[in-house]
Amino acid sequence: MKKETYWNRVRLQTAKRVAINLFLGFHILFIACWCLPLYAPMFTLCRNLVRPYFLWSGLFQSWDTFAPTPWSANSYVEAIVIYQDGSRKIWPFPRMEQLTLHDRYFKERYRKFEENLQNDKNDALWPDVARYIARANGTAANPAKTVILVQELSVLTPGAQGSYRPEPWDQHVLYGYGVKPKDLQ
Repeated sequence: MKKETYWNRVRLQTAKRVAINLFLGFHILFIACWCLPLYAPMFTLCRNLVRPYFLWSGLFQSWDTFAPTPWSANSYVEAIVIYQDGSRKIWPFPRMEQLTLHDRYFKERYRKFEENLQNDKNDALWPDVARYIARANGTAANPAKTVILVQELSVLTPGAQGSYRPEPWDQHVLYGYGVKPKDLQ
C-alpha cells in the first residue's frame, strides 16, 4: 500500500512538471513569435493562431511605438455618464501619469486597452465598453441613461532642432450609447 502511494505521488509530481513546462514553453514560443517584427509565413500563422488568446489575456504587443509611424499625439479616453435624473459624471480610464508606481504595474493593461480603443478599426469594442461603464456607474435608484466615449487629444508637432511642441487639447466623440434596461443586468 505504501509503495503504491509513493508511485502515485511521483506520477502526480511528474504530471505537474510536464504541465508547467508546457505552459511556459507555449508562452515563451508564442510571445517570441508575436513580438519579433518578422513577417515570414510561419510567424504570421503563429500570430493568427494565438491572436484571440493574446487579445483576451492582454499579452498582445505592437511595434507602433517605433515604426512605421510612431503615435504623434498625447491622448486619453474619458466617458461622460448621463443618469436618468439628468445629472452627469465624468468617468476616466486609468491614466499612467496619474497613478503611483505600484498602481501602474497592475493597471498597465488598461493603457494598452485604451490605446487600442481609440483606433477606429476597433470600433466593435465601443458598445461593450459603454455597457460596462453604465453598469459600473449606475444605481437602481438612478441608472445610467447615456454613455459617451470622448477622446482627449493633443497632437505633437515638430519644432526647431528635433523638438516637439504639443498643440492645444481637442475633444473628439468616439461613441454615444443609449443604455437599455437589459444592459444594466
